[in-house]
Amino acid sequence: MDEENETFFSDFTLTGLFTNNKASGFLFNIICAIFFMAMIANGVMIFLIHMDPHLHTPMYFLLSHLSLIDMMYISTIVPKMLVDYLMDKRTISFVACTAQYFLYMGLVGAEFFLLGLMAYDRYVAICNPLRYSALMSPRVCWIILASSWFGGTLDSFLLTPITMSLPFCASRKINHFFCEAPTMLRLACGDKAAYEMVMYLCCVVMLLIPFSVVLVSYTRVLITVHQMKSAEGKKKAFATCSSHMMVVMLFYGAALYTYMLPQSYHTPIKDKVFSAFYTILTPLLNPLIYSLRNRDVTGAFRRVLARCRGPCGGTVGEF
Repeated sequence: MDEENETFFSDFTLTGLFTNNKASGFLFNIICAIFFMAMIANGVMIFLIHMDPHLHTPMYFLLSHLSLIDMMYISTIVPKMLVDYLMDKRTISFVACTAQYFLYMGLVGAEFFLLGLMAYDRYVAICNPLRYSALMSPRVCWIILASSWFGGTLDSFLLTPITMSLPFCASRKINHFFCEAPTMLRLACGDKAAYEMVMYLCCVVMLLIPFSVVLVSYTRVLITVHQMKSAEGKKKAFATCSSHMMVVMLFYGAALYTYMLPQSYHTPIKDKVFSAFYTILTPLLNPLIYSLRNRDVTGAFRRVLARCRGPCGGTVGEF
């Protein structure tokens, strides 16, 4: 029994992204730069939204929490990977792998739901502008936020115990750079039917339902924008929604490949590329897309910068 417990709780080995000795140093520098840029960019977004009264609106309230989620979940993966490279270490303990799995699933699940509900915000703003204040009141925004966190947390509490209680008797070598669900499933042996059923249901709830909300919301938005008589109104509506659509397509596209595509279409290299795209690149792209394509954010940056040349201060809005 002691030997079985020791095997069950023994360390895993991560192959990681830095497998090519010639390119590993360059790749390390790129990922390190992306990580710090993502942390700074998201931190700046949160700071601007907090400091500038013009950004105290439902959309930017939700966006600030999207930035917070991005900062948290990139921090569950990248620092471990970078430190392992510097220390020439590839192992991760069972407890650390479980913790990383739990945090990652919860944070990514929360982002899935939040992006879908942010599409509803854009639908209300464009299709029902006169009722926007009522339909997107502070109370509704907090309900949206709480629902996103609840969905992600529930996903973690459902999947983590099932996944990490499976017997990993085939191998302890994870052909990935972190403990991701499909990769962990491939290591497990025994009866996986219960896990696969729960995973399927979670994917439907986490991915297909929010993605369907996005599709329905933006279909209605496009119909409304097409019916607008004002060219300036059309331009402003498209500018507002295009940034969100870019984020949604990048994030959901990679996630749908990872979790919904049959395993026969997966290869270790493809899995690493798609996972790196939505776990490492997306947290950097989110604030850049929203800020560079948004006059409100760039204007807020100039105002806060001008204000901070003197005594730095600001008011906190109702959110």
